Amino acid sequence: MGYADVNGLRLWYEVHGAGHPLVLLHGGYGAVEMFAPVLPALATRRRVIAVDLQGHGRTADVDRPLRYESMADDVAALLRHLDLPEADVLGYSLGGGVALRTAIQHPGLVRRLVLVSTPCRRQGWYPQVLAAMAAQDERVGEQMRGTPPHELYARIAPRPEDWPRLWARTGELLRREYDWSAEVAALTTPTLLVYADADSIPVTHMAYFFGLLGGGHRDAGWDGTDRPASRLAVLPGLTHYDVVASPALPAAVLPFLTHQVRAPQ
Repeated sequence: MGYADVNGLRLWYEVHGAGHPLVLLHGGYGAVEMFAPVLPALATRRRVIAVDLQGHGRTADVDRPLRYESMADDVAALLRHLDLPEADVLGYSLGGGVALRTAIQHPGLVRRLVLVSTPCRRQGWYPQVLAAMAAQDERVGEQMRGTPPHELYARIAPRPEDWPRLWARTGELLRREYDWSAEVAALTTPTLLVYADADSIPVTHMAYFFGLLGGGHRDAGWDGTDRPASRLAVLPGLTHYDVVASPALPAAVLPFLTHQVRAPQ
């Protein structure tokens, strides 16, 4: 556990377990502790590298905008800092956007990609979710004082007084339009999309995203010959807010990370 000096940032990371490396990227306003309920299951099979992204957790903010693209470069720089030629990368929500950008911007570093409750374009969220994102600012951050995310931040952040700043910068990020559909369609990295059945992302977008990755276009055949390299999992009885803590998550992720990929005929 410790810091890596990358891209002008002191990036906090923790290593748990042994095996092929698996990078975990948390959701907005969170930290590596967001994965605490599933970390033991993942670390029994993988060398888990959990990261606190820019301005989150133990990683202090720096004088640059909060962007998916720059945080993806931080993840790539961390892998190089650790002398890892490649790793599997799992990101949840905001961290899923960072994970996706890492695979797009640094495809040689990402062996397999897992995106949990993540859209590939901003309009992939439900309208009411977009409205809530657009309203996030310092004032909302102040209202969130005393909540579990704030209590964690107050305990571990290098500058606990930056809590309202995190909300302002995250809100600015979440108001920015993006559509990575063309880049997703060009991805060759085997990808697992994981959603809750009552997610903040409509099922129609889940199908759209999976379709960009080559899924849902044809029957796989009796022997699975025409199965795409990527996969889709919709976990029942869960929401955007509790899917990351469910034991169903590692149960879906670990087989994907270890199965043999066969290119469709």
